[in-house]
Amino acid sequence: MPAHPGQVTELFGVPKAVVGMIHVGALPGSPLGGRPLREIVAQAVEEARLLASMGLDALMVENMHDRPYLRQRVGPEVVSAMTAVAAAVREAVDLPLGVQILAGANREALAVAATVGASFLRAENFVFAHVADEGLMPDADAGPLLRYRREIGAEHVRVFADIKKKHAGHALTADIDVTEAARAAAFFGADGVIVTGVATGKPADLSDLRQVAAAVELPVAVGSGITPGNLADFWPHADVFIVGSFYKEDGQWHRPIDPDRLELLMRAVDQARIGSA
Repeated sequence: MPAHPGQVTELFGVPKAVVGMIHVGALPGSPLGGRPLREIVAQAVEEARLLASMGLDALMVENMHDRPYLRQRVGPEVVSAMTAVAAAVREAVDLPLGVQILAGANREALAVAATVGASFLRAENFVFAHVADEGLMPDADAGPLLRYRREIGAEHVRVFADIKKKHAGHALTADIDVTEAARAAAFFGADGVIVTGVATGKPADLSDLRQVAAAVELPVAVGSGITPGNLADFWPHADVFIVGSFYKEDGQWHRPIDPDRLELLMRAVDQARIGSA
């Protein structure tokens, strides 16, 4: 059972937090890009306001439409565009904000977060190596990332690290189970860990979540596949619930937000909060 309400409340204002993903439109320079940045910013702000109005506890911006993704480094055009988006969302909505830049561009995400006053980032490849769909990610990022955080004076930006991340093969670490991976992330200074399914929108394994929650003294997040139908199962075992697919039209992450699906999700959240009170 997770027991980190103080840490989670300090960051999100509630002991269990639901984080809404804003999948930022394809940015300038990406293969699917082409829209003016002002339109991309305006859409992100519109989504942020809708999510906030429906009671989400926090938001996260992510360059999900920039596929195919670059591996662990992105150019200044992505950093500047994500800074513009995140700053506009931060100005429009008074909620804790997170940043993720794909794929595994953790220092760039940290720089954006520090610049706009965001509260946290989602980091891939924090510990161990894996083979992602972008290619081999051989170098764990914890050491360079946390040194960079100290260098720029951004210790207030919390790092939530993916464990056995989605869209990746983990044969290289097949002898390291999910609990040992989580313990390694904690040992290397993560502020929280994230358990996911195999792909965007796919639920995490409940057994993995239980094991990780029992293994670390850190906030534990579910990072994919949350729906009204499974939220009650995950709720007792995690502290943070990152949602980005269910409340889109037909549950597809790349489609617009469906207010009816969003309302259905938040009714399930309300019921989970009442049930755990």
